[in-house]
Amino acid sequence: MDSAAQPDRSPRGCTSRAARVAVVVVNYNTAELTVDCLASLATEPGVRVLVVDNASPDGSGARIAAAIAANGWGGWAEFLPAGRYGGFAAGNNVALRALFAADRTDRPDYVLLLNPDTVVRPGAVARLVEFLDARPRAGIAGSQLEDPDGTPQRSAFRFHTVASELENGLRLGLVSRALSRYVVAPVPRADAHRTEWVCGASMLVRREVFERIGFLDEGYFLYFEEVDFCRRAARAGWECWAVPASRVVHLVGQATGMSDAAKVTRRVPRYWLEARRRYFVKHLGPVRAAVASALWAAARATWRVRRRLQAKPDPDPPHLLADFVRFNLLTAHPAPAPEVTR
Repeated sequence: MDSAAQPDRSPRGCTSRAARVAVVVVNYNTAELTVDCLASLATEPGVRVLVVDNASPDGSGARIAAAIAANGWGGWAEFLPAGRYGGFAAGNNVALRALFAADRTDRPDYVLLLNPDTVVRPGAVARLVEFLDARPRAGIAGSQLEDPDGTPQRSAFRFHTVASELENGLRLGLVSRALSRYVVAPVPRADAHRTEWVCGASMLVRREVFERIGFLDEGYFLYFEEVDFCRRAARAGWECWAVPASRVVHLVGQATGMSDAAKVTRRVPRYWLEARRRYFVKHLGPVRAAVASALWAAARATWRVRRRLQAKPDPDPPHLLADFVRFNLLTAHPAPAPEVTR
């Protein structure tokens, strides 16, 4: 994109240093995706973007920094090397610490946590900001994520419970209908609505939420960090909303390797299993976490037997049940390590 075609970010508008909205994008070996994401943000007025390179070993950090310079994005996009690969939460916290440093006088009103495998539709950021501006008790707002063809993805969720794990493991229509209010991933809605947590691929957070509860918990390497954050915010009294008017394309799993195609050919990563265990023990306690995990394992084993009797394929990743039991039932459930959120 030619720098001459960039939107006006001069002092008569909103400069990057005075922007009300900061956007944080964490890169790890995803240079091309990150540059495409930045290009989609180039027409969003009044935003400052911080790109954190999570110690990518493939040189993608240098390519992103070069793209920022070559496209004339330096007035609103800043490149920050993390120095080490500490995971997704840690990468986001590099930018959050920079934005909320004690000596800063230009802290943003809002921070958008944005995946590198996203393309922001025009006006998506503004819709989220307008929504939170109008609702002082709303601390978090999530976009409607969608496929490139506009098909909505499930982007707003309920917190995990013992009942939700039974429903998810069994996958039986009768049980799912009976436990419908516990389904973690309900069907997308067209209207703005309260929800319990939103996908961290595009999640706008009010400054006061960070000031009250801290940043992301770095005990999560990858996955469950946004669920944990939304739950902590809810306990502090903040509302979480889904805002379908804000539309963002999400190329699911491209940044993490957990795409739908990969899920049926690769084992679930250890870090996902460890993140799940940390979340459940932290928020449900060791006893309820063990009960929820046992119910899921028993239900999923029942579902697999039923699939075999019906001569239907098993779409789960290889060794999912065995890996799940190993990490969530056969592994001790010590108290989670202390949060690192500042």
